Amino acid sequence: LAAAGFELPGKAAPPAANYCPFVKTGNLVFISGQLPMKNGEIQFKGLCGAEYTTEQAYKAAELCAINLIAQVREACDGDLSKVKRVVKLGGFVACGADFTEHPKVINGASDIMAKAFGPAGTHSRAAVGCSSLPFGVPVEVEGVFEISD
Repeated sequence: LAAAGFELPGKAAPPAANYCPFVKTGNLVFISGQLPMKNGEIQFKGLCGAEYTTEQAYKAAELCAINLIAQVREACDGDLSKVKRVVKLGGFVACGADFTEHPKVINGASDIMAKAFGPAGTHSRAAVGCSSLPFGVPVEVEGVFEISD
């Protein structure tokens, strides 16, 4: 990731409400939805197709993915080599009813997983449109990762 110009935050973001940032069960880690935040600050606010182009929203999805990786690093006690596979991403895109480029937006997160984990970053995925997301962000991404013991 560093070679591609991306830097993981020093610490994963704390939850914004009454939930766990991740849950481990067996060899799976379920990571709660991550927002486009950097240094504890929301970096994008608004709707895709209105305030943000598809390309700009793609950048927001990249940031969500960086935060997902920070959470899985936390779940692996700081050792990302324990990640065996990115199993699934769920992407939510805040937009109007006429916006149809949800998959292109969430490609931002998928592309980060491929850069970070190579073939193990290939995953199943959903890209869903919605009318709003927490704190007015345009994108939220959740993930499921398989890890080694």
